[in-house]
Amino acid sequence: QVQLVESGGGLVQPGGSLRLSCSASGSISSIRAMGWYRQAPGKQRELVALITIGGRINYADSVKGRFTISRDNAKNTVFLQMNSLKPEDTAAYYCYVRTGFVNEYDYWGQGTQVTVSP
Repeated sequence: QVQLVESGGGLVQPGGSLRLSCSASGSISSIRAMGWYRQAPGKQRELVALITIGGRINYADSVKGRFTISRDNAKNTVFLQMNSLKPEDTAAYYCYVRTGFVNEYDYWGQGTQVTVSP
């Protein structure tokens, strides 16, 4: 069992920056990957960025060059630095954790709202 607590969302102007944080607790020894998804009203939830325990990183094409994912393994925390924000980045952002080496499980944070508006 893994519990996730995320924070850092808010309202920013286009071109601004935000930094999201997500801390995991519980069965943290089994974490294999941590990352971020987002979902805007009327749209499917989509992958934003993912980092594996070995350091491999995947980004959505729409955020490459603007967003940076990083982690602090000692504190079981993942970050998302979001720069040059655009209105189309507006969404609820969800922390994601995948656990298990034989049986895999997915865990989700409660979501934090990011709104980009002039």
